[in-house]
Amino acid sequence: MFVKTKMHMSTPQLFVKMGIDQWNGTVGRFNKVLDSLSDEQLMQEAAPGRNRGVYLLGHMVAVNDAMLPLLGFQDRQHPELDEIFLTNPDRAKELPETAKLRAYWGESNKLLQEHFATTTPEEWFGRHTMVSEEDFEKEPHRNKLNVLIGRAVHLAGHYGQMLYLKGKDE
Repeated sequence: MFVKTKMHMSTPQLFVKMGIDQWNGTVGRFNKVLDSLSDEQLMQEAAPGRNRGVYLLGHMVAVNDAMLPLLGFQDRQHPELDEIFLTNPDRAKELPETAKLRAYWGESNKLLQEHFATTTPEEWFGRHTMVSEEDFEKEPHRNKLNVLIGRAVHLAGHYGQMLYLKGKDE
């Protein structure tokens, strides 16, 4: 059913490569803008009346951290961030230091990359941990690769908000 490309890559391998390349590109763009923002800039709102950059950073750390068990890789590193960055809006709770969030962001991406490197195409097309075997039989698109693609899109949206912070001072 799956075909080989001219590069001798199967269709599943090609799809996985496309998904991981999209993820890596989005993380790279996010990192570039994050590295260019000062802690003071991160304390600004991404749009009037909206989340601050530091909250968006913490939110993405929590989302990345939640991907670890969702994709069946390992337990979370920072589940304590959920209440601050996933359950509550910005300014509802005291935030960790920006330097700590920057470090957590780097650590979460490193962990994910390590797991991505050892995950086979067949595993990427397998179910994630939040879908039952029965539901997965009916909806095989609810797989790990689809989670990765969805999280890349999510990150891309927040990348746009971070770009706004960068442009505010120029």
